[in-house]
Amino acid sequence: MRLNIVWPALLVVLTPVWAASAQAADKPNIIVIVGDDMGYHDLGVHGCQDIPTPRLDALAAAGVRCINGYVSGPYCSPTRAGLLTGRYQTRFGHEFNAGGGRRAGNRQRAGRSDQNADSADAVEFGLPTSETTIADRLKAAGYVTALVGKWHLGNAPQFHPQRRGFDEFFGFLGGAHPYFPGEGAPIFRGETVVEEQAYLTDAFGREAVDFIERHRQQPFFLYLAFNAVHTPMQADDARLKKFASIADEKRRAYAAMMSAMDDAVGGVMDKLVQTGLEENTLVFFFSDNGGPMMQSTSINGSDNSPLRGSKRTTLEGGVRVPFFVKWPVRLPAGQVYDQPVIQLDVLPTALAAAKSEAPADARLEGVDLVPYFTGAEQSAPHEALFWRLGRQMAVRQGDWKLVKYDPVVDGGTGRATEAKLYNLAEDVGEQHNLFDEQPAKAKQLQAAWDQWNESNVDPLWGDQRPARRRAAAAGN
Repeated sequence: MRLNIVWPALLVVLTPVWAASAQAADKPNIIVIVGDDMGYHDLGVHGCQDIPTPRLDALAAAGVRCINGYVSGPYCSPTRAGLLTGRYQTRFGHEFNAGGGRRAGNRQRAGRSDQNADSADAVEFGLPTSETTIADRLKAAGYVTALVGKWHLGNAPQFHPQRRGFDEFFGFLGGAHPYFPGEGAPIFRGETVVEEQAYLTDAFGREAVDFIERHRQQPFFLYLAFNAVHTPMQADDARLKKFASIADEKRRAYAAMMSAMDDAVGGVMDKLVQTGLEENTLVFFFSDNGGPMMQSTSINGSDNSPLRGSKRTTLEGGVRVPFFVKWPVRLPAGQVYDQPVIQLDVLPTALAAAKSEAPADARLEGVDLVPYFTGAEQSAPHEALFWRLGRQMAVRQGDWKLVKYDPVVDGGTGRATEAKLYNLAEDVGEQHNLFDEQPAKAKQLQAAWDQWNESNVDPLWGDQRPARRRAAAAGN
């Protein structure tokens, strides 16, 4: 394990941390903040020059910045399914985005239009109710739980957040939403539609702060899921004026939307300080996937450099994301951690912090990251990480990555390419295919992926052909 820290400085930092830890409450508060469709490069801490993100940069500097942070889904809903369950979403069929109330495979076979989709399909289109969520588990451990923001895990009643472990919900159920009042699908408080008057990112920040204030005396779990910076590209005039120097209109709107999210995150962090909760609050931040850079043209103005690829692909630009973890009583500030971690780790880390154990049959696939961050555990958290999205696949083991990706990013037809092999330590931009030079390594990684894939199931919607037949047809 390689930790980019200076040990004398670390000892100075850890002394008050240990002292504070002895006085801390048994159960820390837990906050998980998720951005939407963020470009990997679009934070000051990642080298961005044209969009100031002082509050997100401060969050990264106050804890552990994971420079090999990943998500298990190349786009929105699968990542959220993996986050909430602590399991690869392909284990339970949530391989593709949950849609607007219909089962895609059934609709395609029957030739029905959106208007003719019936309610029988709607009840099948969401995070399977057989799965236990992080909110379920933390609620059972004595936490009050809330979701503020985007759900995207099913619109039918049985999928509603308050039936999936959340005591409170403020936000929208689908995958995208306009930002200005009076537009788009309903905004809910619980199961009641409300007329929100604020710019949506500001509203989510307000509601998160209010939740913290109301529950400051008890352990809480807050899942703050922004839809920023997902399309539509809508920003308020005041923030747009801040970025008047950006000539590209799309990038200007993106910058203003990023600034709004940065402000909202800052408001949450300020509230933790004001309430005296900062030291013993465990905070995660990451994006649900990379920026949408289809055919090298950014749909929302995002920038994934130095990574190659886009949201919806298994290239690094689709699945490697900004990833920060802060917990002052346990984790030193300013640490850069370079072993691969994944959003599946959030649930086990939160449960361990809460001194709660999942049952043996929970089949969690993440790990508690704290021992790795503190150096108590010297090995890598994961022997390998895996991805599957239809015909696309990837496996990362150490510095090596084997990947089949959607060539739409290169202007192709949308069918997965032949497998390519990259050494990410030397080629983070995935430009130099080493498949022919390292056939034994490629074979080793393919065998690891094949073994992992044996425990996956067919997708519940989307491409209905059995996954193993798809793999065979693609030449796996």
